[in-house]
Amino acid sequence: MHYQDRLRVAAAQLNAELGDVDANLERHLDILQDARGQGVELLVFPELSLTGYGLGSRVMQVAMPLEDPRLIRLAKACGEMQTVVGFIEEASPGEYYNALAILQAGELVAVHRKLNLPTYGGLEEGKWFTHGSELTHVAVRPGWSATPLICADLWNPALVHAALLPRPTVLCAPINSASGIVSDDFSNEQNWALNVRFYAMTYGTPVIMANRYGPENGSHFWGGSRILGPRGELLADAEDRETLIIAELSRTAIARARFELPTHRDADTPLIRELMAGYR
Repeated sequence: MHYQDRLRVAAAQLNAELGDVDANLERHLDILQDARGQGVELLVFPELSLTGYGLGSRVMQVAMPLEDPRLIRLAKACGEMQTVVGFIEEASPGEYYNALAILQAGELVAVHRKLNLPTYGGLEEGKWFTHGSELTHVAVRPGWSATPLICADLWNPALVHAALLPRPTVLCAPINSASGIVSDDFSNEQNWALNVRFYAMTYGTPVIMANRYGPENGSHFWGGSRILGPRGELLADAEDRETLIIAELSRTAIARARFELPTHRDADTPLIRELMAGYR
């Protein structure tokens, strides 16, 4: 079987109205229509794109069960385009997850729950959310698949390694990164660019990084959304504004990058498991 060689992908860089799911939903629907009109096949929104970030105790007010009609409305608007949307999942009363809804063809295809909840600097997600416990790997088109990780998930190299062992063709990286939120000396702008380029190059896996742009409660989300190819090369990057960036990925280019630098092939998982035994 010959798979399609090209996949048209996009990152939506937008801001979110804090706590206003309905207003954010309408913005998502507009972007969905725009992306579909440009032939996008995989679209990634930022982390918590339907809710905003600094919710504190208001988490429970904007959380949605998977049956929420607003998620179904988004799913129906996707058509055949797969879309990754950030939201707060209500799994049971009082149990909330920083999550991604993966939508396609009128259905909720999968949900990814954030695994690594940061509690440092100005970040206190561990206070409001439950930790996820599973990785997610979803087919996009025949021969194409994607794995999503949310923001701080990508700052745990072991999580990234585990997520990429099933050999997805694309890594989706929705983030919510504000300037100076870790510390005055830690540059999110510079270090995120280094982070995603390293993973793209090391694993021969294109990365779609979608960040917010704009203010929220005194913080500034700096944007910097980008799409990287399998050698870490920059295929598209966002200007300092709300925007949609689009790029074409090549399955042949992914194959060449992985053949020349066979990180996946040479990963000795049994050895790594043995070396990590006894550590938490």
